[in-house]
Amino acid sequence: MIARYTLEEMGRIWTDQARYQAWLKVELAACRAWARLGRIPAADLAEIEAKADFSVPRILEIEQETKHDVIAFLTNVAEYVGPASRYIHLGLTSSDVLDTAYALLLRDSAELILAALDRLLAALAQRAQEHKHTLQIGRSHGIHGEPITFGLKLAGFYAELARDRDRLLRAKQAVSRGKISGAMGTYAHLPPELETMVMEELGLEPAVASTQVVARDGYSEYFCTLAIIGGAIERLAVEIRHLQRTEVLEAEEAFSKGQKGSSAMPHKRNPIGSENLSGQARLLRSYAMAALENMALWHERDISHSSVERTIGPDANILAHYSLHRMASMIERLTVYPENMLKNLNLTGGLIHSQQVLLALTQAGMSREDAYRLVQKHAMETWRQGGSFHDRLAADSEISAVLNPEVLQALFDPRSHLDNLDYIFDHVFKGD
Repeated sequence: MIARYTLEEMGRIWTDQARYQAWLKVELAACRAWARLGRIPAADLAEIEAKADFSVPRILEIEQETKHDVIAFLTNVAEYVGPASRYIHLGLTSSDVLDTAYALLLRDSAELILAALDRLLAALAQRAQEHKHTLQIGRSHGIHGEPITFGLKLAGFYAELARDRDRLLRAKQAVSRGKISGAMGTYAHLPPELETMVMEELGLEPAVASTQVVARDGYSEYFCTLAIIGGAIERLAVEIRHLQRTEVLEAEEAFSKGQKGSSAMPHKRNPIGSENLSGQARLLRSYAMAALENMALWHERDISHSSVERTIGPDANILAHYSLHRMASMIERLTVYPENMLKNLNLTGGLIHSQQVLLALTQAGMSREDAYRLVQKHAMETWRQGGSFHDRLAADSEISAVLNPEVLQALFDPRSHLDNLDYIFDHVFKGD
């Protein structure tokens, strides 16, 4: 099960309390910078730092009258601070606070998502090594292709999610930008060095050439990255769903004691976790589209982005974080059936070795056209009538004329497909 405190940690980032706390953090950083520049007396700064606070219910009460959230917040903070509050928000515009605080929330969310992603990567690495040599049929178009291993399959998902981790690090950097540049981004009522000092304290980068807002391209990169992560989770979820099908049953979500699969059919064991994750990935993609739509604002600013970000900020981050932990738990507890994998591997009577035979015939001197004709002829007969593909090939005089029985038999060893397994694992896990 997913540790409850782990999920609640992300939820706390997106509470009203945490949002206003981020706003206050920005305002206090600006006050400290002004004090360093000699604009706020030390005594007044000390009073601001000692008394600055807020009450969420009181802010919401004031907002009912002002219809402006930042003004409601500042009014409430002033109720705590008193006369020295005249220095708070000095030269700033609302978006200086909103966008800079939003960067803090996204950055903190990204840290938790990275930790969840690391958990999933660790689970995939462990199960991939566990099943590095567990033979399984590889499929394309849902049809049997050639032998692989279950560990190799998991290694592919690991490699994809490792790339997603790099993407998330870049996206985290893209959103870790704030602004303290005033109403039109011109620094008309505050010096640029104030912005530099505030961003240094907060661990953010100053947005270059901001308008009244930080441009939304960085946010789009971030939410698109969450959608890409969701896509990787869904690809893995769809794989598990297929492998759990009754006629396949090569792997299965853990089925806990007391769990029920159907209100009508007591025998059912359904891949509900994977199906849930497929649905959640659809939501993450929709949030990415909403973030892209937020890029085009009128002139120096409008607020068409605001209501969108109030929704997708908490929803996308909480959902991505939860999805990663849920998938990690699923992989950690996944039931694997090597015997069913082997049974399915042999389901087609050896047809999966057709390329091995084709190549051997051409290397023995037969033309590719003749080799393909012969191999396909016996493959189609085996496909329609069943039986042994090997035996049909062995009984063909044209084939036996160029391939002796020992060579032909060796071509049907599934492990001959795995000679480069170590090479792949070395590249994927880089010695981990």
